[in-house]
Amino acid sequence: MHSSTLKSRSSGPARCAALALWLAASALPASAQNAEPARSPSARPRICLVLSGGGARGAAHVGVLKVLEEYRVPIDCIAATSMGALVGAAYATGTTVAEMQSIVGQITTETLYKENPPRTEVNMRRKLDDNTLLFGPELGIGRDGLKLPKGVVTGVQLESFLRQLSKAPGYHQFDQLQIPFRAVATDLVSGKAVVFSEGELANVMRASMSVPGAVAPAEFGGMMLVDGMLTSNLPIQTARAMGADIIIAVNVGTPLLKREALNSIVAVSSQMLSILTEQNVQTSLATLTPADILISPELGDFSTGDFDHLAKITPAGEAAARKLAARLTQLSLPEAEYAQLRERQLLALAPDVKPVDEIRFEQLHRVNPQALRSVLQTQAGATLDQPTLDLDMRRLYGTGYFEHVNYRLLDQPGRRVLAVDAVEKSWGPDFIRFGIGVSSDFTGDAYFNLLASYRQTWMNSRGAEWRSDLQVGQDPSLSTEFYQPLNAEGNFFVAPRLVLGNSSFNLYQGEYRYARFQVGTRLAGLDLGAQLGRSSELRLGLVRGAMLPELQIGPPSLSPASSRIQQGGLRLRWRLDRLDSANFPRSGSAAELNLLDSSKPLGAQDNYVKWSASATSAYSFGENTFNVNASFSGRSGSQPLPTYDQFLWGGFLRQSGYASGQFFGEEVRFARLLAYRRIMRGSMLEGAYGGLSLEAGKVGNQLVPGNNQGLMLSAAAFAAADSPIGPLYVGYGRARSGASSFYVYLGRPF
Repeated sequence: MHSSTLKSRSSGPARCAALALWLAASALPASAQNAEPARSPSARPRICLVLSGGGARGAAHVGVLKVLEEYRVPIDCIAATSMGALVGAAYATGTTVAEMQSIVGQITTETLYKENPPRTEVNMRRKLDDNTLLFGPELGIGRDGLKLPKGVVTGVQLESFLRQLSKAPGYHQFDQLQIPFRAVATDLVSGKAVVFSEGELANVMRASMSVPGAVAPAEFGGMMLVDGMLTSNLPIQTARAMGADIIIAVNVGTPLLKREALNSIVAVSSQMLSILTEQNVQTSLATLTPADILISPELGDFSTGDFDHLAKITPAGEAAARKLAARLTQLSLPEAEYAQLRERQLLALAPDVKPVDEIRFEQLHRVNPQALRSVLQTQAGATLDQPTLDLDMRRLYGTGYFEHVNYRLLDQPGRRVLAVDAVEKSWGPDFIRFGIGVSSDFTGDAYFNLLASYRQTWMNSRGAEWRSDLQVGQDPSLSTEFYQPLNAEGNFFVAPRLVLGNSSFNLYQGEYRYARFQVGTRLAGLDLGAQLGRSSELRLGLVRGAMLPELQIGPPSLSPASSRIQQGGLRLRWRLDRLDSANFPRSGSAAELNLLDSSKPLGAQDNYVKWSASATSAYSFGENTFNVNASFSGRSGSQPLPTYDQFLWGGFLRQSGYASGQFFGEEVRFARLLAYRRIMRGSMLEGAYGGLSLEAGKVGNQLVPGNNQGLMLSAAAFAAADSPIGPLYVGYGRARSGASSFYVYLGRPF
């Protein structure tokens, strides 16, 4: 890696002579040119392609390359910045234009920047957060107040994609690539350009593409690197240092926003970056000579962030290059000579699959490396597999402990080391997240809750966490749990917990609401548990405490016999979660089993056994998904469930058409078929859906006489969308009995 330019490969006079010969040859009549005299590479000028940054607008570079190949223009070196570095590195390592066009057609904002690993690869403890109201990223919290991440995304997913794009995985000297290559980044501390002449290509491209504020800076050799657009968005000087005689520069820079568009802090910040970028571009353009060629695609209103429309941008580069056909064809090689050149340039470097002797985690201060090794599928002594290694990096990022994860392969005397650079979150180790939940069935009840979750991580070498959740609103509560793994791998754990809260529910007779209760909860528990892989958790624990029921509205005859009901017993909970999404699953399955054995010897007022079980599976065909769910709840043994601990049922997608919690009884039998279709794709979010629900259920041994004890059939229609504060549903449900209701949910309704 060098921050200075490189020396020319031949002397200045020799270069000038070669250039003069080439220009003289291009001025000969067509008949003389068609004679195709034999020439050696040294007899023609060295042509270097310079590709600018410009975000999504850089897809136009692919169109330019298509025309250069059509005109048989030789490319002897490439210097590039940001999105130009992505295209340039791919081409320099043997990716064909046809392959790049195919790849461009598959790229979306989600492909590049949605960083979480596949949900099936996330550990169960993190998945459980999906069952809460939490949304958005974790913010750091400490003595100095809130601390923010360095970027909206960290670049983990971006690097994974870049590794797939490059045909030269591993560490390389860039002069040894099929086409010599340079990428430019900016040192955020010194403000100077950094020109990469060696390294791991994915890491280098990622550094060159780290847009300040959007993608967190990349760490290299003590430097914090961001997008090269800040210092050299069109690196013509770098190409000169590579020995270029003729430069073909492609500038796709974003034009400045008009006055009326400067109406937000985001727009103003973007304009500032564009001004800085345009200034250094103009400085670079001033160095072009009459022998050089400048291609400026007309990209209209396409913005740097239009990654969902790259296939529409590519033709603009092709059109711009064709306008300069007269000049480009002067650089054409004879067909046979060009074919030989491209054949050499398309030779793929052999993949680096040699086993490593050691996996080493560097830069760790709190996280136990032994715990991280259990996350990896890549093992010392085994053949390296690039897709597996990329997924390992995403799994490490998915633990939630790191702001960035990448790796290097180090060849040391007698040993080969896979060095994993896992950078712990600089805004950690204590985090806070927020959540919001809103629901209404338009029958007079609306529920609104705000949640704040405070999590302390890696309190000891085995990864202890202390999490506390505070909820205010309709159902205020405070819960806290200390989660202590019993081994470094985290397979087994112990978790003492405390729950304080109040919740309200209505009692219905038919569709008439005639009583309202508030129930206070004061519970302490101690769980022993096991993490069964990444998709399952088992807990067995002791629970002690009290319930505090109170009649708020209704006849005095419904007042609880006691204002304090002692609770105590054993609790078993097993959870399985292999769904690809908690909000709008398109594949996978999930299941849950809960069992409470209330026992007088353990402090309970009543002996009884209560259980519930549910299972969900999702299947997709194109944009269509079928989601099947079955839920069962009841009692076991001869002892009835006491009235204070029976099951509430009813509401949106839980017997649609009826009010939320309209049924109250000892047992529930329920089945549901959801069919939904994605009607709009999201970029960073999951998009929008429209769907239908068919439901059949029965609530047995209901507390209120006269309520429906038979089979109930319901249907619902809904529209839903993922939003920055959680999934939003708007729906209408109708039951066979004639009951109907509209619903609005912010949060997960099931």
